[in-house]
Amino acid sequence: MNKLTIAVIAASNRPGRLSINAAKLVFAVAQANPEIKAIFIDRDEFEFQKDGSNEDLRIAKYSELTAQADGFFIVTPEYNHSYPSSLKRMLDSEYDNYLHKPVALAGVSSGPWGGVRALEGLLPTLRALGLVPLQHDLQFPQVQDTFSAQGELLDQKYRERIEKILNELVWLTKTLKWGRENLK
Repeated sequence: MNKLTIAVIAASNRPGRLSINAAKLVFAVAQANPEIKAIFIDRDEFEFQKDGSNEDLRIAKYSELTAQADGFFIVTPEYNHSYPSSLKRMLDSEYDNYLHKPVALAGVSSGPWGGVRALEGLLPTLRALGLVPLQHDLQFPQVQDTFSAQGELLDQKYRERIEKILNELVWLTKTLKWGRENLK
């Protein structure tokens, strides 16, 4: 059986970002899933210029990665009750590569809510781009207490939560991939 390509997106490019630890954890758990070929997309590695989705404003490597992906898992911090503008700019650079593909979400915050306000704000954008969000999300509240200073997970319950979300993502990815390939 062919593996499903799932792109794990680390959404922040701020210096000192703690959400990168959560994104790396999601990526590691995805890599361990026998049905998934995980690829890692770090927002910090791309320099998007200006706004828009014009061909000349796209970054070829990002376009290539989104075209390869059968589904996505976005890990985003919450900044001032929203998601980072750098994530919005990156998402806006593509349209066709998102259509009818599933997306799982994880919110990260230093406070008690785990980025839920960022995720709520992100949902309309994802739907407008043609992505299909999963029913359930994952939250990493008080991220500074969830990972060590070296980025090691301190609370193993998160692995189980990620596995559960990934199982749902695999199911929806298979379903939507079949639809994209067989229904016109």
